Amino acid sequence: MRTASLLIGAAALALTVPACTQAPSRAQAPESVPVLVASVIRKDVPVEIAEIGTVQAYATVGIRAQVGGVLEKVGFREGQDVRAGDLLFSLDARPYQAALKSAQAALARDTAQLETARREVERYAELAKKEYVNQDEFDKIRTNASSLDAAVRADEAAVEKATVDLEYCTIRSPIGGRTGQLMVNAGNVVKANGDDPLVVINQIEPIYVAFAVPELSLPEIQAHAGSGPLEVQAALAEGGGEAHAGTLTFVDNTVDRSTGTVRLKATFPNHDRTLWPGQFVDVRLKVSIRPNALVVPTQALQTGQQGPYVFVVKGDQTVESRKVTPGAAVGRETIVEKGLEVGESVVTDGQLRLVPGTKIVIKTGLAEAKS
Repeated sequence: MRTASLLIGAAALALTVPACTQAPSRAQAPESVPVLVASVIRKDVPVEIAEIGTVQAYATVGIRAQVGGVLEKVGFREGQDVRAGDLLFSLDARPYQAALKSAQAALARDTAQLETARREVERYAELAKKEYVNQDEFDKIRTNASSLDAAVRADEAAVEKATVDLEYCTIRSPIGGRTGQLMVNAGNVVKANGDDPLVVINQIEPIYVAFAVPELSLPEIQAHAGSGPLEVQAALAEGGGEAHAGTLTFVDNTVDRSTGTVRLKATFPNHDRTLWPGQFVDVRLKVSIRPNALVVPTQALQTGQQGPYVFVVKGDQTVESRKVTPGAAVGRETIVEKGLEVGESVVTDGQLRLVPGTKIVIKTGLAEAKS
């Protein structure tokens, strides 16, 4: 019995040993990691400052009545485009027409009296020389003529004021633009220079985009602005439509000490009316062109404990981790100041599965990674 047990154990051991010795022969080589790559290239790169801006009307006018009265007519619809000089409102002009006629009548009366007084002065001047009248009486006649002359000038001013008040009964648009909400309808009595405007008109063609940049960027902006207008691109923050091209037209004369920024404005033609007052937009101010800069796709850059790095493809289709010094990001590309050479390939997709020395296989879609 004991002999049979030993034979069975020996047989089991004989079967186990070959199995252990054959296991290494079935081990497979490490699997290659599929990645996308792009080449390191040199190109002229625009140096840009990217900020968030707000769209502002080129001009805003709150229309108020300069005389009081009953609002007889509204000459536009809410949200309508108007041109400079278009009729907006008409007030009841009858009280002002009557005031003008009264002022004109007073002017005519005093003018007639002045003419009579002047003739008396001429006549009494001759009599005074011959001493037919005393000097006191002559002085009274001259004083009366002077008083009437002043009265005529006052009447002329009253006629001028009444004429202006009558003209104010017709309110016309001072600018071309788009009307907002109508605040007062026809039939209401309006006050002269009331607190609230009757309507607000915004000029939106052209239009402003206001934004702020760090004060450290101001010297560079000033240095390049002297050679010509700087280009500004604005795109809707929601990502809709193409970017709009404009020019920098305003740099504030002071730095906001609470934020450390300088306020700027760019002017856009806005012929298609895409930009609208109050919108938020992504703004890019092109300051200059950096020639022959070394660039890689921004998605190739990774951040580790030692700082920014990229995976560089070696000749044996493995990768190495290389520390780089990135510069400004422009669109989907980033300038690399140090760490790479022209023509090297960097991994742009699949980095999560990579460590230095990992074998790779380049996936189709290289053109997509380079774009």
